[in-house]
Amino acid sequence: MIQTPEPASGIEPPEDAEFRAEVREWLAENLNGRFRELRGLGGPGREHEAFEERLEWDRALAAAGLTCLGWPKEWGGRDATLRQQVIFHEEYAKADAPSRVSHLGEELLGPTVIAFGTEEQKKRFLPGIRNVTELWCQGYSEPGAGSDLAAVTTSAQLEGDEWVINGQKIWTSLAHLSDWCFVVARTEKGSTRHHGLSYLLVPMKQPGVEVRPIIQLTGTAEFNEVFFDNARTAADLVVGQPGDGWKVAMGTLTFERGISTVGQQIRYARELADLEAVARENGAIENPVLADRFDKAWVGLRVLRAHVLRTLESGHDGASVDARTAAGQASVTKLLWANWHRGLGELAMDVLGAPGLIADGPGDDLNAWQRMFLFTRADTIYGGSNEVQRNIISERVLGLPREARP
Repeated sequence: MIQTPEPASGIEPPEDAEFRAEVREWLAENLNGRFRELRGLGGPGREHEAFEERLEWDRALAAAGLTCLGWPKEWGGRDATLRQQVIFHEEYAKADAPSRVSHLGEELLGPTVIAFGTEEQKKRFLPGIRNVTELWCQGYSEPGAGSDLAAVTTSAQLEGDEWVINGQKIWTSLAHLSDWCFVVARTEKGSTRHHGLSYLLVPMKQPGVEVRPIIQLTGTAEFNEVFFDNARTAADLVVGQPGDGWKVAMGTLTFERGISTVGQQIRYARELADLEAVARENGAIENPVLADRFDKAWVGLRVLRAHVLRTLESGHDGASVDARTAAGQASVTKLLWANWHRGLGELAMDVLGAPGLIADGPGDDLNAWQRMFLFTRADTIYGGSNEVQRNIISERVLGLPREARP
């Protein structure tokens, strides 16, 4: 199990030790109470599990002051230090607490509004995110711009005191359950690439918005298509200035690949340990090739953790980090965890062998390893494909010649 690196003295500062004890005790008490059955539920490919119960859990966390920890106190946060935020995510993962349903609002949109939004936007939206009374989805990818955000064609035109939005988004996680969507749209006619984009906050529950589920390999449908047909949002619900959408969107992506990945690594470490137990039970660990792959997986997790902690310490505020540095750090992080997790899914199938071809989960459904294997095929695609991440690193960070384009 990966642990938080201790200070040089080997003693955790009193305020951090006190915070760790608070989080650990609250989780122990509540996960052994009315939320006991939620342990381990949710997560990628399993977002359908006990959604209403997990929503209630998130609201219980909010009531206990355990949401939006890094936010300023004036907006309902705790001004928690970076180390304390790491502590929370680690303790949360160690407790096998359920996957959060408010991730997109709390860890993406909220910090973006704090960094780039107006005072009126902060007053309107931050309390609903903090208390988990409004849920958010992310309107970035499109059928012709899956990983190339600068190629979006969804348009928004200002008509009077409203933006009128037309276009299509795809791979929109939890759109069918969300109240609002933060949408990157083209607001300047004739603009191309990074220019002329704006970052709009759009209500989902209106006649001009249609959500269609996308059935995945796992048989579930957490992703959706979203169609905007003269959908509307208020003129003042643009974050940043009109035309600054690219800068704001990049800030959001920096937050997305930030501190929550620490807890992600704890979950990955648990998966790796559980898979090793399976390999020892069925004898697969005796295969030297598989044993070597387990060793390499463990090393890969340590590399991922070292990179994340180093980049977090160098600055995780999307509004202040140099854009080139932030892009490179975020892209490296995405490449590291996506490839590692996809590799774990492949290792799981090799450990299971021929029995892994048989669906032997409840009701002849997929078992946990099969579901993970199938869903991790998407890890290197969603959130920016491997190819796009490498182009960002090579062109925007290293300054290498651009890839040939039509």
